[in-house]
Amino acid sequence: MERAVNYINGEWVNSSAGTYTPNWNPATGERIGETIQSEAADVQRAVQAAFEAQRSWRLVPAPKRAEVLYRVASLLQERKESLARTITREMGKVIEEARGEVQEAIDMAYYMAGEGRRMFGDTVQSELPDKFAMSLRVPVGVVGLITPWNFPIAIASWKSLPALIAGNAVVWKPASETPLTAEGFVKVFEDAGLPRGLMNLVHGSGSTVGSAIVEHPGIAVVSFTGSNEAGRAINARAAALLKRTSLEMGGKNAITVLEDADLDLAVDGIVWSAFGTSGQRCTACSRVLVHREVQKRLEQKLVRRMLALKLGDGLDPSVDVGPVINRASVEKISECVRIAAEEGARLLCGGSPANVDGLAGGHFFQPTLFTDATPEMRIAQEEVFGPVVALIPVGSMEEAIEVNNGVDFGLSSSVYTSDVGRVFRAIRDFDTGLVYINAGTSGAEIHLPFGGTKGTGNGHRDSGVAALDVFTEWKSVYVDYSGKLQRAQIDNND
Repeated sequence: MERAVNYINGEWVNSSAGTYTPNWNPATGERIGETIQSEAADVQRAVQAAFEAQRSWRLVPAPKRAEVLYRVASLLQERKESLARTITREMGKVIEEARGEVQEAIDMAYYMAGEGRRMFGDTVQSELPDKFAMSLRVPVGVVGLITPWNFPIAIASWKSLPALIAGNAVVWKPASETPLTAEGFVKVFEDAGLPRGLMNLVHGSGSTVGSAIVEHPGIAVVSFTGSNEAGRAINARAAALLKRTSLEMGGKNAITVLEDADLDLAVDGIVWSAFGTSGQRCTACSRVLVHREVQKRLEQKLVRRMLALKLGDGLDPSVDVGPVINRASVEKISECVRIAAEEGARLLCGGSPANVDGLAGGHFFQPTLFTDATPEMRIAQEEVFGPVVALIPVGSMEEAIEVNNGVDFGLSSSVYTSDVGRVFRAIRDFDTGLVYINAGTSGAEIHLPFGGTKGTGNGHRDSGVAALDVFTEWKSVYVDYSGKLQRAQIDNND
């Protein structure tokens, strides 16, 4: 049985409390190990270590900081299989997806290392003679990261790597469900030679450790990915403290299938987007807006594909769909299905927890398809976070746009069509941060911004160069070499 502990100031340490909680495999029900539970005092020690380390790290030239990130990328490549297997054991996604998640962190490490030689500001012409003007990025100091269990390495990489390349130090609270994955990720930084104190790992509950990170005056920015409810609470408290937040809080994503679509291709995208990671993605497709002309054909094709999906332990390479994270998730999904049926959506397949041979202790739910849902139903409005998708009939592209945008979230959307005009209307009119054409709602690449509109977030983005905006301040610099007082907007007004 493996025991996960904190990593503070370059040392693996217990918490002040010295208490532990069990860590379970959601596919088998087996107890993998236990995780230290921390207190606010542990966060305080982590912040102090981070503060001291960042004072020196900010003075290291960014290209030299990048050398550490290149080593991180190389070590992630070497450990890809072992890290992927840990992800699957802890949160259940199939091994192929887990390998892809580690690859995402590898890509992010290489990408952000490259930013060490870019980190561009601007030089501009001053409005006054003998005067130079420029802007540059500077680190914010110590950043707090709070990350979820569904992408325990990928999302951590989106946040930690841009924070470090920009010259900051990190205090990280990972999800309680994936402590060993977090430990494996931090060991990569340790073995890559990241100076002590720059990466600090503090395990524990959101109510204790998460709150301490939000409250701590030494943490300048909190970057959070998780539920809308938790994100709103973090934002409200941080605002009262004049503290910046970056929030990514989920979605209610739709794939639009028009009458001119390649239906087989659309089925591929729907199955991948709705049932990959057992539907436990913020980008998961949980709505399909299908043109009435092709609704019946799409239903038949989808049901046929869904009935062929194999459920089981994600470590088995023949498995298509792994477990959901825990028993509470099974119960929540069951309740969503019950409400959908009561409100009049028609169940085509699935709809209940699944029993998998040899895995009686696992938490499985059948891939589930409803049809004839209406946009006002709860199944069409609320995030399920499970392998459930609802078909909503529409009569036109214009109606699809209206229904697509008629939810509180705005993360990802997709359209299947062969009409280039409709393609560009979707790009223009879908109110989401991500738009896919003839592809599903999942598949973001690390060199583009990731995030969304409305209830999905607060305007910031993970990934891409935009991630640097979260972890840097802009500094404007004016160098006057005229030898006299020059007053902007006054002395240039002759």
